[in-house]
Amino acid sequence: MIVVGITGGIGSGKSTVARAFHKTYGIPMYISDDEAKLLMVQSPEIKSELIALFGADTYKDGALNKPFISDAIFNDKVLLEKMNAIVHPRVAKHFKTWVSKQDSAYILKESAILFESHADTSCDFIITVTLDKATKVERILKRDNTTVEKIESIMNKQWDDAKRISKSDFVIVNDTMAHMQDQVDEIHNTILNKIK
Repeated sequence: MIVVGITGGIGSGKSTVARAFHKTYGIPMYISDDEAKLLMVQSPEIKSELIALFGADTYKDGALNKPFISDAIFNDKVLLEKMNAIVHPRVAKHFKTWVSKQDSAYILKESAILFESHADTSCDFIITVTLDKATKVERILKRDNTTVEKIESIMNKQWDDAKRISKSDFVIVNDTMAHMQDQVDEIHNTILNKIK
């Protein structure tokens, strides 16, 4: 199965781009962050390990206590790495199982930390989604209950666009829906031609 990775910084619109491939061409998509959140609630092993790491407040009414975890890892790199060590290998295993059930010319794997988690090594092509910082911050403030300080802290922990682009096969500038769609169409056709 041909795996196309989609990555980009927070607020760049990675999921929107993945949905455009899915909606236009029926390409199956795996949104890593969504799947990780599901596994964090559904997997008894992950739940018990996260409670051991963060304490009793990790879950609230059976749901992941996101504000509590977000605050806990905000300025604690070690805690973040420990959480990732619990979650990432399980997501990678889940992804492999998911891929084995797909029947398509290629599939999409969307991940904010594709390079940081070394998931890029399992991709045949990589697309980086970019957007100017001011627009990204504006979009995230509308979407999430957060602060500019928290957004910038996340951005500073992620790779910058130049570094991502240097290791990518394609770049999508996600400034308008029409421009994004044009780039999706072009990349889809290029990938199909390359894998024929």
